[in-house]
Amino acid sequence: MTPRHTPTLTARPHWSRRALPWATASLLLLGGALTWHSAQAQGAEIFKDADLALGQKLIADNKCVACHISKVGGDGSAMYKPQGRINSAGLLRGMVEMCNTTMNLGLFPEEVTAVAAVLNRDHYKFK
Repeated sequence: MTPRHTPTLTARPHWSRRALPWATASLLLLGGALTWHSAQAQGAEIFKDADLALGQKLIADNKCVACHISKVGGDGSAMYKPQGRINSAGLLRGMVEMCNTTMNLGLFPEEVTAVAAVLNRDHYKFK
């Protein structure tokens, strides 16, 4: 009788290398959908305890308006309320977080919320 091969903990099925990217993409899509749904459900109460003075200071210190002007021209206000893009307070906060990440600003979560709260007060007016 020939000995049978017993799989070890390090053995992987032959399909694992091909399935991993699909599984990862599926999880990312699911996570994104859940985050989007959560952001849609949030109202402006996420700005309830935000420090508006801090938000204004951070906008000035990080030259947010100058960056927006460089991207959209004019006074930069065309950056706000892009067609169908930001339609909830949660998505607004998410866009500020995206700026924080892409511009490597290093803002803490409460600072991101403060900036988003100022933008909500001055431009978006989500309830």
